Amino acid sequence: MAIMPYVIEQTSRGERTYDIYSRLLKDRIIFLGYPIDDNYCNIIIAQMLFLEADDPEKDIYLYVNSPGGYISSGLAIYDTMQYIRPDIRTICVGQAANISSLLLAAGTAGKRSALPNARIMMHQPLGGVTGQAVDIELQAKEILGVKDRLNRIYANHTGKPLEQIEKDTDRVRNMSSEDARDYGLIDHVIEIKPKGAELVGAANGKSGS
Repeated sequence: MAIMPYVIEQTSRGERTYDIYSRLLKDRIIFLGYPIDDNYCNIIIAQMLFLEADDPEKDIYLYVNSPGGYISSGLAIYDTMQYIRPDIRTICVGQAANISSLLLAAGTAGKRSALPNARIMMHQPLGGVTGQAVDIELQAKEILGVKDRLNRIYANHTGKPLEQIEKDTDRVRNMSSEDARDYGLIDHVIEIKPKGAELVGAANGKSGS
């Protein structure tokens, strides 16, 4: 992981130092910014449970920029998102690939979005199968079962027919923010006004006067 940045705040009792993720948590922001494994998923889940206990009525903001990771870990986060009471606003910045795209889609309907240049990717679970014939058969059944479970979750959150989801996830499917919105993975593409646009407009107004 990258070096942890810290934030220093001035309070009536003096200076207080937070790591950046703890400071974001004060504003009900969770940043999912690494590959998802068992340890990292526990951190994300703990933050969600804390925010629910803190205020079950206020929205949680889940920013996603992740290449994906372990399916079991991702599904643990997914189940927690569905279990807790606060609405979850999901926002993709950068990328939401593999199981991360499912978490992006699993935000509260109407509250899922992405920045204009974000990329979203869906595909079926990967699994190298080795061993004796019986073991290979069991592993293959498990992979097919996981694939079916993921496809049904995608279908539930996108409104697409299961048959279409199965076809679309059979190969890697890369999408722009607009594509993901049209597909139903998100609801909105966040519009960003270029920096300095107001200054340019003001300058043009003065020159034309």
